[in-house]
Amino acid sequence: MNSTTTPLVLTTRDRRGQVTLTLNRPEAFNALSEALMGALQLEIDTLAQDDSVRVVVIAAAGRAFCAGHDLREMRAKPSHDYYQMLFSQCARLMMSIQKLPLPVIARVQGIATAAGCQLVAMCDLAVAASSARFAVSGVNLGLFCGTPGVALSRNLGRKAAFEMLITGEFIDAQQAQAQGLVNRVAAPDQLDAELERLVASILAKPRVAVTLGKSLFYRQLENGIEAAYLDAAQTMACNMMDDSALEGVQAFIDKRRPNWA
Repeated sequence: MNSTTTPLVLTTRDRRGQVTLTLNRPEAFNALSEALMGALQLEIDTLAQDDSVRVVVIAAAGRAFCAGHDLREMRAKPSHDYYQMLFSQCARLMMSIQKLPLPVIARVQGIATAAGCQLVAMCDLAVAASSARFAVSGVNLGLFCGTPGVALSRNLGRKAAFEMLITGEFIDAQQAQAQGLVNRVAAPDQLDAELERLVASILAKPRVAVTLGKSLFYRQLENGIEAAYLDAAQTMACNMMDDSALEGVQAFIDKRRPNWA
């Protein structure tokens, strides 16, 4: 199979409802070209309509997770209209991840820089190899990473996020975990086992509670506290009327495992 026919995103799924989307430009460190962003967008839009999906993993082929935008492609088309289109395409992709009803987990096996670091931050959860490193290094090229800053400032503390953005310096996986960019760190040979532990924990929960919960989580963050509580109360009331919640509460009362089959 030659490079013109190799899929830019590889899609696999298992019987449990886990779907893995693997960025597949290893020779370019999985840089987010227009074509790769388009391919990933198409997969995410398709999954949003698939009720059999329970959890989505974004992984990457090769040594790097994602090196950000494709700088050669960007430099070849120097116009304001093109750059506006490109960054709008990227923003739409990132928001599609947040709007996807199911949890999205980044599996980070290598470097994640600029828009690649943004991609990690926009996933709901992230598991990283201890050898992974993260940076938003556009400022080193004279380009402040504005769109990655939106994601970082909503994951890290302000000072930690701004330091990454203004210095362009790398942080390691342990720093990324301490600062809130990733959830779990594992030795490279234990990365998939750690990812599986997180996936299995999610799959053990009713789909309706997970989907309602993800949607509420992001909505309430953008609201004032009173509006957030009103929204949360209404969501919980609707959730409580679902058969899975009624069964779960009854199982707790009966001191048995819930039957969600």
